[in-house]
Amino acid sequence: MAVTDFSNQAFDQPDPQPDGGSPGSVRDRLVPPMPGSVLWGWLGPLLIAGFGAILRFVDLGRPRAVMFDETYYAKDALALIKFGAERAVVKDADKLLMQNSTEIWQQCAPADISKCASYVVHPPLGKWMIGIGEQLFGMNPFGWRFAGAVVGVLSILILARVARRMTRSTLLGCLAGLLLALDGLHFVLSRTALLDIFLMFFVLAGFACLVVDRDRARGRLVDWYETSPLTDHGPWLGLRPWRLAAGACLGAACAVKWSGVFFLLAFAVMSLVWDAGARRAIGLRRPYSGMFGKDLPTLLGSMGLAPAAVYVASWTGWFASSSGWGRNWERATSQGPAYFVFDSIRSWLDYHFQVLGFHTGLATPHSYQSDPWSWPLLLRPVAFFYETPKSGCGASGCSQAVLGVGTPVIWYGGLAALIAMVAWYVATRDWRAGAVLLSYAAGWLPWFYYAIADNRTMFLFYAIPMVPFMILALTLAAGLIIGPVDAAPRRRIVGASVVGAFTLLALINFGWLYPVLTAEVIPYAEWHARMMFKKGWI
Repeated sequence: MAVTDFSNQAFDQPDPQPDGGSPGSVRDRLVPPMPGSVLWGWLGPLLIAGFGAILRFVDLGRPRAVMFDETYYAKDALALIKFGAERAVVKDADKLLMQNSTEIWQQCAPADISKCASYVVHPPLGKWMIGIGEQLFGMNPFGWRFAGAVVGVLSILILARVARRMTRSTLLGCLAGLLLALDGLHFVLSRTALLDIFLMFFVLAGFACLVVDRDRARGRLVDWYETSPLTDHGPWLGLRPWRLAAGACLGAACAVKWSGVFFLLAFAVMSLVWDAGARRAIGLRRPYSGMFGKDLPTLLGSMGLAPAAVYVASWTGWFASSSGWGRNWERATSQGPAYFVFDSIRSWLDYHFQVLGFHTGLATPHSYQSDPWSWPLLLRPVAFFYETPKSGCGASGCSQAVLGVGTPVIWYGGLAALIAMVAWYVATRDWRAGAVLLSYAAGWLPWFYYAIADNRTMFLFYAIPMVPFMILALTLAAGLIIGPVDAAPRRRIVGASVVGAFTLLALINFGWLYPVLTAEVIPYAEWHARMMFKKGWI
């Protein structure tokens, strides 16, 4: 579990004398060996994920209420399970939900079923996943929050594993997973039936697959280098199943929310840059034309066709249902199979253009909205739930709240770490710093355009896909602080102490916020004391 050596990790730099270097040295430079035992490489992250699971599943059904946008997604998810498409609900649907009743749908005659269709503005995959929990555990808060908690825990495991691969350090991988487990925003969204936790999960999974693909592709390239003479372009590296898996994950991200497309485009470019860097690193004379000729064609399938196929497949329920919004079932079935396919596709595309118009003009003011430049500072979190119980806290005034906010120690430390990544990348062109910065930017910068161009209504929890990459920046910065394995012992002891102290502060900060993240009933004075920025957090 030794901390990785950060002193010579700019793997995309060319070998000064590729023909003179030994094959072993080229392999070590392009694909450094993984650290320690395979057992601890899995056991450590699994233990961290287990800790995160305990935090997320304990009292998952509290508060026993419909929180914030759960009022949309819990009902849409159940409709997908029952009907294959979202359906309009009756006036008192929230009250009926809390009575464990599923009789919440408007009654429609079979001949006029289209009037019961519900207009929704997000793709269905995240709601299908919420619906699985409802199918397993019933139409109750635990049921509709179950799937979010599962993917929240899995994302902790994935981040720990990908950080281990990027740093070649099991200890740093476990640190990354622990910090994600302790982040307040990730924690709250893991315990709430909103779509954003699923978007974050699939984005992170896609990134992790690409990091594995990077190692696998470089391994194949070194195998070729060891047995073949150098050419201008180098070899074709095969079908690359890990990149295909990344494309499927990113297609799933787009099938949860359209903002997944920003990551799909950024990661496709990043993967090609990695390919060109690998070809240059072994001394190929024309690495970029080699990348375009050998790597781009398979990337178009993996990061183009595969995401499109997953996205279309997520709409299977809508295609198969007569009650989806804009489905025009009667017209589609009126003139035979060929016309059915043609008219179904036309209706589906018309629906997408309607949704695009809705998002473009979405500027309705909301009391908890915030601009994207304020997100890293946590200036305006979202109150998912707040009530004032008359008793239960031992004081005259009680509060019960779920505040969607990140752990400030982690977020402010992460902001400093991201700035450090900029300096590190400028100085060394280290691929890890570049990957973290690009991924963070893909989740953040597009929202600046929407804030400026059409004054879009946005919320802090839109930043959740950025959080794993902020924590990766913290993890890489921790490796730099601890220092390389051959550094002076005193330097490493001091560095490890600094990193340990930061982690302890993050744990204390999360523990302090825990009551207002989980709807514990506490005295009003204790709730008020936890509002870090009184003007923005209340």
